[in-house]
Formats: sequence, structure tokens, C-alpha cells
Amino acid sequence: MSDRFDEGMATRRAVLGDAHVDRAEAAKTVLDADFQQFITEVAWGSVWSRPGLTKRERSLITIALLAALGHDEEVAMHVRATANTGASAADIGEALLHVAVYAGVPAANRAFKVVKRALEDRA
Repeated sequence: MSDRFDEGMATRRAVLGDAHVDRAEAAKTVLDADFQQFITEVAWGSVWSRPGLTKRERSLITIALLAALGHDEEVAMHVRATANTGASAADIGEALLHVAVYAGVPAANRAFKVVKRALEDRA
């Protein structure tokens, strides 16, 4: 594996936690092995590992983008990851207000429901 993969895997584990990454790695098959390598190198190694923003800031941006696009499972996963990134429930609420203005009230309304559930599950 490449240095970018190793850096990405370290960042992925720091953000999502070892248990989540271990489950994803255990579930990997021939079908999605290349995809898993791709997201580890590109999303985690090339973007999340950059020095320009904190993990907290990246976390909030990611949650807002996923909420705007209606990707509920990914929103919930990244909300759970805020335990590792330092983003608070209040921070997430602020990000979702931006979703309401720039992506629409229905997207934010749906995301608030997902976030509430994910925060309850995490607690």
C-alpha cells in the first residue's frame, strides 16, 4: 500500500474509530476492495489528512454536505464520529442551519431527525 493509504487509514481510524474501521475492513470483499482503497487514499489520505482545516471543521463541513445531499446513513456515521473530532451538538446544529438556508428546509429538517437519533445512540 502507498504512503497516502497509510496516512488515510490513520486519519480514518482517528475520526471514525477503530471499531468502525475494523468492521468495514472485515466486510470488505473482492467487489469493494478497490473502492475501500480509493476512499482511504483519496477521502481520508488526500482530503481529511490535509493541514488546512481541523478535524472538527472538516467534520462539520462533511455533515452539512451529506445532510444537503440526503445521505442519512453517512450523516449518522459522521455525527457519531464527532466524539473523536471535537464537534459539539451545538456546532452540528449551526451547520444544519446553513443547510436549511443553502440546501433547503426539508433537507435540514430530515438531517435534524437523523442527528438527534445518532446523538441519542452515541450517548
